[in-house]
Amino acid sequence: MSDDDNTPAKSDEADNEALAEAYNKGLELQKSGDLTGAEAAFRLALSLDPQDTGGVTIRLAAMGAENSPQKMPDAYVATLFDQHADVFDEILVDELGYCVPLLVRDLIDRLGIGPFERMLDLGCGTGLTGVSLADCTHHRTGVDLSERIVELAYDREVYDDLYVGEAVEFLTDFEDEDGCRPHWDLIAATDVLPYLGAIEPFLNGVSSRLNTRGYLTFSTETLPDETLAGRPYMVGPKNRFAQSETYVLAGLGTAGFDVLAMEPITVRLEEGEPVPGHLVMARLR
Repeated sequence: MSDDDNTPAKSDEADNEALAEAYNKGLELQKSGDLTGAEAAFRLALSLDPQDTGGVTIRLAAMGAENSPQKMPDAYVATLFDQHADVFDEILVDELGYCVPLLVRDLIDRLGIGPFERMLDLGCGTGLTGVSLADCTHHRTGVDLSERIVELAYDREVYDDLYVGEAVEFLTDFEDEDGCRPHWDLIAATDVLPYLGAIEPFLNGVSSRLNTRGYLTFSTETLPDETLAGRPYMVGPKNRFAQSETYVLAGLGTAGFDVLAMEPITVRLEEGEPVPGHLVMARLR
């Protein structure tokens, strides 16, 4: 799935037409190289849609017209995945060559860890990670911001519990019906950090939800050092966040994790070119 394909949506028809016109004009001008014109059009779109269902703030950051925000707008991520839900697996696996869940399963074997009694799958999507880790986990909980995606994950019948919610908010706020705050032995977040940017809230939330010496596994996307230019994270040219290796390692240490593996991987293909990243496995001290 490409993050270039999202169309913003609003309920009011007139506003929606004006928003679509401004957004599409921004895309056209951006592709033609008129970044000044594109910026003006995108800022108009943002004024019409303050919730930013089209991810305009991300596009402005990718163009260098704004600093990178700490995360993508929730409304944008939910809209993006809702719109692509019915073809999600086909695009992600068949077209983009996404196989991070299988790489996680292989890493678990190579590290000789598991099985895990309870797993939390953040950004679970349609359940690719749940399926890949079904044979080494007993109880599986899935969380995703897209309601339509969660419906498809439910149909896979791989999760014991499924929730619609934003990852960090879930980690911070979720309680069982009896008011207890559940904990897990393994928390997986495959293809989540490219939508987060700043990782401190995420890592702090994870550390508060893991059982003693529990495990965290996640993937990141990276950019060359000269592109990052000393920044801990930034929105890259494909409108997703990239984090520096140094930033990720420092964040894990501060949050109380020991890093068991941080391996370079190809996260996906983008226009036929490999997107580099890292696959991480860490254990809470």
